[in-house]
Amino acid sequence: MTKTLDPITLEIIANGLRSAADESFVALMKSAYSTNIKERRDHSTAICDAKGRLIVQAADSLPIHIASMVGLMEYLLAKYDGDIHEGDIFIANDPHVAGGTHLPDINMATPVFHDGALVGFMCNIAHHADMGGMVPGSMAGGMSEIYQEGLRVPVIKLFRRGELQSDIFDLLLLNVRVMEERRGDYYAQVAACRLGVSRLKELLGRHGTNVLTEAFSEIVTRTAKRMRAALKAVPDGEYSFEDVMDDDGLGTVDVPIRLKVTVKGDKAKFDFSGTSRQVRGNINITFNATQAAVCYSLKALLDPDVPNNQGVLDVPDILAERGSLVNAVFPAPVAARANTSQRIIDVVIGALSKACPDASVAAANGANTTAVFSGTDPRTGRQYVYLETLGGGMGGRATKDGRDGVQVHITNTSNLPVEAIETEYPLFVESYSLVEDSGGAGKHRGGMGLRRVIGPVGHVTNFNGAGERFRNQPWGLFGGSAGASGRFVVQRQGFRPKRLADKPSDIDLAPGDTIAVETPGAGGYGSPSKRSKAARERDQVGGKFSRRYFKAHYGK
Repeated sequence: MTKTLDPITLEIIANGLRSAADESFVALMKSAYSTNIKERRDHSTAICDAKGRLIVQAADSLPIHIASMVGLMEYLLAKYDGDIHEGDIFIANDPHVAGGTHLPDINMATPVFHDGALVGFMCNIAHHADMGGMVPGSMAGGMSEIYQEGLRVPVIKLFRRGELQSDIFDLLLLNVRVMEERRGDYYAQVAACRLGVSRLKELLGRHGTNVLTEAFSEIVTRTAKRMRAALKAVPDGEYSFEDVMDDDGLGTVDVPIRLKVTVKGDKAKFDFSGTSRQVRGNINITFNATQAAVCYSLKALLDPDVPNNQGVLDVPDILAERGSLVNAVFPAPVAARANTSQRIIDVVIGALSKACPDASVAAANGANTTAVFSGTDPRTGRQYVYLETLGGGMGGRATKDGRDGVQVHITNTSNLPVEAIETEYPLFVESYSLVEDSGGAGKHRGGMGLRRVIGPVGHVTNFNGAGERFRNQPWGLFGGSAGASGRFVVQRQGFRPKRLADKPSDIDLAPGDTIAVETPGAGGYGSPSKRSKAARERDQVGGKFSRRYFKAHYGK
């Protein structure tokens, strides 16, 4: 600790920075137009320093966004060195040339100056419900190149010295569906940036540039030291695991992800050699998203309370061959990258489960089940796009059952309330429930998947989706049973229910038709024979499991 920065001052500044990021997060959520942001909270806010290092991420932000913000800063600083001014707001989304992870995530960053010097950046990311491309929502399976997934935005200035570049804004809005909603979400991001700048300037006015920049470095350094100290508690050795992605939506199935983790002292190497080459479909993932998944896993296993910043990103050494599934290169499509992120997390936890049994969990729903409904609202004559990524089961744990029907790991969003769906869109929710028998049996059972049945009101709606863990079940750990897979089912009036492809697109639904979205459950932890009598009785009383399930797993 330097002479000018004592521990108490550092803690005060760190809390002030977190408060600025958190307040910006809430401001973006409260002022956004789309349900995907204002209800599901699919956005993040953060503060970076003048070197582009991530210093603070808002508490409710998504872990998958941590590396996207650093990726944006890398390209921003390289392109605009010497041309960064007060009032500028930079925007980008492209995974291949701008540090993004997929096109619907719009990155924004605005510089913060004090006494004429650049001190840092206020940043945010918001998942827009549509970014153009071949399907509404920009997220369906069946896309074979990045161009099909929507509008690609390199790092550009949306505002120059505080002035909106209306020609650029017009271009952005012309290439997306539901233009007015997109406009509102962009302005919400701008407002969050400006609020964050105001709060950072208050801190700068109180502490000065030198003290704040010292605090930036100290926060990162202390985080890295804390993570390396946690690594020392892991026994030295090599730990391996592998799993598969269901399919890429274009005919390639059981796509392998292989990992060898080497731990030595306070260092850890994650080697993905043997993982599939990038595929035609859009389950590919760029390196920064793989980095986010690995860092999240390490943090969750070793020190969940450590803050998300550059110090976490700097600890692991990650080897991922260019052109592979986990380090995809242009023009690879990447819209469903969150599903692959989730599988990487399962693989990391699987590999380190023997070294960290008490911190590990069985495979979760391992997905980010996507459902998109779009059409023309008969009440207004306007186009709508309802996009949601639904949660499922959380894996059984060493001391307790997995949670039912939740978002897990790297996606920290909520499930959209029924009231919000039926108020905002010409859709009705016929039912919303847990999927019976979907949690894997174990000493501590896995969490249960969700079932949501949706249909249109007074018009024809179009459905597309993307599922994972629909073909391969989420595995159990230490003798626990696998959880159930997910599925999409269409029910048309006068016909029997029909299961759809796992990554369906362009499915028209008339009034009276419905789509059932069933998300995967999760694996159990420990042998089912060790489940306590009280826990089994609780399951029976709760009605979540059938007699057949109990007989199959517990013998009664």
